[in-house]
Amino acid sequence: MRVKIVAGNWKMNNDLKASKLLAKKIAKSIKNLPLTNTRVIIAPTFVNLERVAKKVKKTAVEVAAQNMHFEKSGAFTGEISASMLKAIGVNTVILGHSERREYFLETDDLLVKKVNTALQNNMEVIFCFGEKLEDRKSGAHFNVVENQIKNALFHLDSEAWKNIVLAYEPVWAIGTGETASPEQAQEMHAFIRQLVAEKYTASLSESVSILYGGSVKPANAKEIFSKKDVDGGLIGGASLNENDFKAIIEAI
Repeated sequence: MRVKIVAGNWKMNNDLKASKLLAKKIAKSIKNLPLTNTRVIIAPTFVNLERVAKKVKKTAVEVAAQNMHFEKSGAFTGEISASMLKAIGVNTVILGHSERREYFLETDDLLVKKVNTALQNNMEVIFCFGEKLEDRKSGAHFNVVENQIKNALFHLDSEAWKNIVLAYEPVWAIGTGETASPEQAQEMHAFIRQLVAEKYTASLSESVSILYGGSVKPANAKEIFSKKDVDGGLIGGASLNENDFKAIIEAI
């Protein structure tokens, strides 16, 4: 059975005090939920990672990083390495987020390096990908998603996929209030799973968790999560409110 995951990407929000308080509230709010086969992850900004990780250490909440550099160390001002993350107890990293691709010009070639470094350091990768509005309108959305996955991940051997979580983000539905319909989400998730099955095996494909990341809210979470190939969500704005985040977790 595939693991269900609800991951909150806090992006560039919350100072240290607010981050610790939100993490504490989330951990408390889900303390008595039946989380069998379900993981809850939050991704604070880099400067708050260590303190938040300590705050939730003995709870059901895990902590992930929002990004990571591919080099071990060196003259890379403003960057963070895998060893730095692991040293503070962070073993999961989000890579390929649409905002990193759009605003920081991250390419598939760069993401290959980041993915390789994360896996070499025994880290789990939540790998993001997805089409823009013009891709969807032109009917190129399947090709865009296929290329992003193939270019960055299909060099990996089967064993490496134990540490890969996929996160489909229709870019046109992030922070816009627009959401892919549950049927659109299922259609793309099924397509993604088939891609992995064709490259590797059906059993490997069935073991990979595929998250949906596009304006998931308490009002639509249950219907989206009910789809066969949707294994949870990568949540943005709604993860900044403990009540909304709890409701989304309950929906799964």
